[in-house]
Amino acid sequence: MKSLAHAAWRLLPKNFRRAAMTGVAARLAARPDSVPPPRSNGVVVAGDIAGANGLAESTRLLHDVIAAQGLARGLVPLGLPSVVPVNRTPLPPGAAVLAVVNGNILPVGLLRLPRNVLAGRRVIAHWAWELPSLPKSWTKGAAFAHEIWAPSQFCADAFEAAAPGRVRVVPHPLAAVEMPVAGSRAAFGLPADVFIVLTIFNLASSAVRKNPLGAIAAFRAAFGDSPDHLFVLKISGTAAYQQDLAEIRAAIGDTRNITLRLDDCAEPELRGLIRAADLVLSLHRAEGFGLIPATAMLLGVPVVATGWSGNLDFMTPETASLVAYRLVPVNDPRGVYDLPKALWAEPKVEDAADRMRVLAADTAGRRALGLAGQGHARRVLGAEPLYAALAANGIA
Repeated sequence: MKSLAHAAWRLLPKNFRRAAMTGVAARLAARPDSVPPPRSNGVVVAGDIAGANGLAESTRLLHDVIAAQGLARGLVPLGLPSVVPVNRTPLPPGAAVLAVVNGNILPVGLLRLPRNVLAGRRVIAHWAWELPSLPKSWTKGAAFAHEIWAPSQFCADAFEAAAPGRVRVVPHPLAAVEMPVAGSRAAFGLPADVFIVLTIFNLASSAVRKNPLGAIAAFRAAFGDSPDHLFVLKISGTAAYQQDLAEIRAAIGDTRNITLRLDDCAEPELRGLIRAADLVLSLHRAEGFGLIPATAMLLGVPVVATGWSGNLDFMTPETASLVAYRLVPVNDPRGVYDLPKALWAEPKVEDAADRMRVLAADTAGRRALGLAGQGHARRVLGAEPLYAALAANGIA
């Protein structure tokens, strides 16, 4: 009977199941005190600490930068039962909690913890989202945090509707950590004498939002089948999204100067692949922040990116090549982003192609753009906003 009920539950639309789960958890999970303590003894960072996705990487990054300031009091798992193991280690007394868990998941994750775990603690949530409007279920998650941190102003504007007056912009402090780089073109099996364009994304982050088909079309429009130009698509998270992968393969067809890399690699090797490229292309329809293009800029690799959404917090027309776009109604086959009247960008393929052609033909201009991007990213993606946010919350 239990297996039949579970099977029937799994037949329901994923978004319906997720919203129902959030609603139930929000009624049952214990909430933090309405007034947080004025001071906290450091902070516990909680989230998907072992995952291979943007939020998990953000969790680890925030913890490392906070630890460098001597304020970290632990790194613990928090999230969905199917993704994150339950935390069985008691949290240190007096420490605040920084939950890097999105609003629709936060009540579910907290329901798995001891009933009194949030009593007497300041709770901060760090969210990421990719549209100007927010799903209603996230409002329930806002009740479990005293403050919401957003990685970009774009995200903060969306979160304000769920937590008016309680949202703070805290960019990912990528420039504050060492970024080990491993590998070379030879190590990755890439030719030494071609112009390489690189796109990196996780299929779990939404293929239609990351827009690899648009990137393929732009590369083809720019360089055709030229053997002197190579497009590398580094894709992870493919196991659960075989249909998306099949569509990408079909778009590539028998094109010889486009290659797929589906191998798993550690962060240093991923950065090595970025450094091996001549430019990084992000033809996204929406980004809450954009960890890959931000990393590319910090490594001095020029970026061509859609000129809309969260990446504009660390990109300007002088520090990245921003692709023109028009706003269109969201069309998401998975339904994750299908909100009433929601819009996102449709980047212009020909403009992206023109920008790549210009950079490919101008070695000096390409180097200058990479250096400008690197300097700008170092200035705006440091640790200062994070440390200021901790201090404003009485965390010492």
